[in-house]
Amino acid sequence: MDALQKYVLELPLHNEVFFAMVGATAHAVAVSEKYWQAQGLNGARIRVLVEIAKHGGMILPSLLAERIGVTKANISLLLTPLDKDGYISRADHAKDGRKTVISITEAGRALLSEQLPGNREAVAGVMKRLDDTELHQLLGLLNKLSNHTRER
Repeated sequence: MDALQKYVLELPLHNEVFFAMVGATAHAVAVSEKYWQAQGLNGARIRVLVEIAKHGGMILPSLLAERIGVTKANISLLLTPLDKDGYISRADHAKDGRKTVISITEAGRALLSEQLPGNREAVAGVMKRLDDTELHQLLGLLNKLSNHTRER
């Protein structure tokens, strides 16, 4: 074993945990994405609709981009097909005409109502390896990591 191979294989605990978390997340995301693809849907676009729904059905594109972790330019790429398919609508902001407000349409609401239960079931299939106590522990730890990351 050469020095580089030894370096990349012998991870400190923090790094080992990080890569285990990334791997587990990638597996869960793949299960979710496989579900969406089987339905002929795009998981990233569904995430956009979910975030709009979480925000009460209306949101500014800049806030939406921040919520899902993409750039303002990339949010436009996600919104355009949703608008074309009738799942969202765009309107001028009531108080600031320079801004646009994104709203989920009845078709978008119907799509989520119809498809989210099956996706939740698919994702639950991955997560059922943990009992409720372990799930609560994991959630607490992930929230702790997320909050620490946001504080930086």
